[in-house]
Amino acid sequence: MASHPADLSDEELLRECDQRFDRRSGPGGQHRNKVETAAIVTHRRTGITAEANERRSQSTNRTQALFRLRLRLATELRVERPRESVPSLAWRERIRNGPLRVSRQHPDFPRLLAEALDLLAQNDFHPALAASELQCSPSQLIRLCRLYPPALRHVNDERVTRGLHILR
Repeated sequence: MASHPADLSDEELLRECDQRFDRRSGPGGQHRNKVETAAIVTHRRTGITAEANERRSQSTNRTQALFRLRLRLATELRVERPRESVPSLAWRERIRNGPLRVSRQHPDFPRLLAEALDLLAQNDFHPALAASELQCSPSQLIRLCRLYPPALRHVNDERVTRGLHILR
């Protein structure tokens, strides 16, 4: 079984991606449009793309684009996770002392979100079943999805197609 791209290191994920750099217009003064600082990263296998151009540093923008790509991959790509590997080490470390604690900006957030969404999909988008496997409460699982609104939208779209009520 292949791992989820959100679980890969930056180097491993970049090997699976095409990168390009471009110029972007907008605020930033006289240096804004002189060099190619906008970073665009495309995951070859899925065609999912993310971009960052807020900073004048190409490497900072690439790092931000890679993080955004991880979030999009976590939300849009499902991977079957073997039951014996759930919860992952990253998940267990986050839940060890009680409630799941992670901010949306934390580097582990896309990895945890991907695992949560994969388990929700494997359990027909029933939070109680997925939460049981992840050793957390359903409200913690829903709260994690709420941190990234496109993820909650994805879960609710799937639930609606199954005739289930939406999660708030």
